[in-house]
Amino acid sequence: MKDSPVEKIKKDSKGLRGSIPASLQKAITGAISEDDVQVIKFHGMYQQDDRDRREVRAAKKLDRLYSFMIRLRLPGGDLTPEQWIATHHIAGEHSTGVIKITTRQTIQLHGILKSHIKPTIQAFNQAALDSIATCGDVNRNVAAASHPLQSHLQTQIHAYADKLSTLLMPKTRAYYELWLDDELLAEKSEDDPLYQDRYLPRKFKIGIAIPPNNDVDVLTNDIGLIAIIEKDELIGFNIAIGGGLSATHGNEKTYPRLATVIGFCEGEEQTVKAVYEVLTVQRDFGNRSDRKLARLKYTIDAHGVEWFKQQVEARTGFTFAPARPYTFTERHDYLGWHEANGLWHYTVLVENGRVTDDATMALKTALYQIAETGVAGFRFTSNQNLILTNIKAKHKSLVDEMLQRFHVRNFTEQSSGLRQQAMACVAFNTCPLALAEAQRYLPGLITRIEPLLKKYRLEKDGIIMRMTGCPNGCGRPYAAEIGFVGTAYGYYNLHIGGDRAGTRLNIRYREHINEEQILAELDALFSSYQQHKKIAEQFGDFAFRYILQDHSTAQKD
Repeated sequence: MKDSPVEKIKKDSKGLRGSIPASLQKAITGAISEDDVQVIKFHGMYQQDDRDRREVRAAKKLDRLYSFMIRLRLPGGDLTPEQWIATHHIAGEHSTGVIKITTRQTIQLHGILKSHIKPTIQAFNQAALDSIATCGDVNRNVAAASHPLQSHLQTQIHAYADKLSTLLMPKTRAYYELWLDDELLAEKSEDDPLYQDRYLPRKFKIGIAIPPNNDVDVLTNDIGLIAIIEKDELIGFNIAIGGGLSATHGNEKTYPRLATVIGFCEGEEQTVKAVYEVLTVQRDFGNRSDRKLARLKYTIDAHGVEWFKQQVEARTGFTFAPARPYTFTERHDYLGWHEANGLWHYTVLVENGRVTDDATMALKTALYQIAETGVAGFRFTSNQNLILTNIKAKHKSLVDEMLQRFHVRNFTEQSSGLRQQAMACVAFNTCPLALAEAQRYLPGLITRIEPLLKKYRLEKDGIIMRMTGCPNGCGRPYAAEIGFVGTAYGYYNLHIGGDRAGTRLNIRYREHINEEQILAELDALFSSYQQHKKIAEQFGDFAFRYILQDHSTAQKD
């Protein structure tokens, strides 16, 4: 089959250099060339435009209001206080000012004008931060279990995230030449044994979880590493392959999929080698003609799990051991104050990951002032929240006073269980793929859902609800107990029946419904849940058992 046009762009990009310098110099437009739109992704950014202003500008015969989103590479999600201060200032000088925590444990800035790209990247570099390979057809930010309360071995787990992130980076020096003014070392592309000149067929994601908390949604990744701890020691990882949630409305060949566990790797050498060779098999056999079918999950389903496993084993030179037993029982962040390993940690609820000051709380100001004290580290979670880490007992009251003064503690600890677990993708006004609202709409929708929860005495129940503005699934709606997937402006598909531990996908229950219909459906579902649930049965399990199986009226995906 013929390769897609993007494949040619990658091969002709001169090691991801493209014609970016020429594109940046074109002052007549805020955009860059179509080919460079693809190349620039590998440098950690997307070209976007303000969709709220498209029609007005088009009526005036004006170009779209183009800007760029830049995403940082932060394996495990850690920043120092000094790096947070730098990010705060960079956001104010070069972007919309909002610091957006992503669903993959990093941050991104939106609204960066073309002329500000290079100054932004250089400012991040001064803070020892980069955006290399956080977008594009490569391995992206490696996510890892976030809270120290989960295990005293967490530092060891995060070391794996950092090692894999470094190992799987492209070898080209293009990033340093284009943005940091490094000298051009050669006219030819650098040799890259992993990515060659083709890179991967599509994006690639890795997550590392520590059971029993599946806070990283490990099975939604292309590779999921599930830590196996015996006698208080990390002995290795179960490896799961083929997760991914992106889909396309109306295209039945596309679908969300949870990763399949294929075996156990003992120690660092085996684990790292196995991860590397999974990428090489995907590089060599992934679909390069149809990008909608190019993720690892489709390669595995086309050839079979056993075939793929054998390919990896042939390249590693060892056979996977049988998977070790493990259990996930929860999938959430530990909000509020917790002590672990002799230090204090406070997890802040950041609604949909938007760090800003608003009528609810002055979150951005609070975090900046806390960073200025230098007494707390900053760590992002895969649920778009933020942990203030490694606070000594003598500094706890100082941090707590700021959290209270700026109303952060009140919002974090007094929000309903539903709001504490909710998550949404960016969607409008910047995402070019969005069909409906998500992060701007979900908070208000939850406000209208909360009276229903109170009506049925469910306000403390941490039901996992997620929303995306399109079927690509960036907010992981298919792995939620209640998921909303945008179909058109103001309309969503309603999915129900995922489990709270993240080991079962949900099922599409209603199609293309508006807010009035959403509230009516949830009213009926919550009423049924209250009347017919078993003791201690969670909403997703109830919906799967009672609504989708015993009394199924759902449409099949």
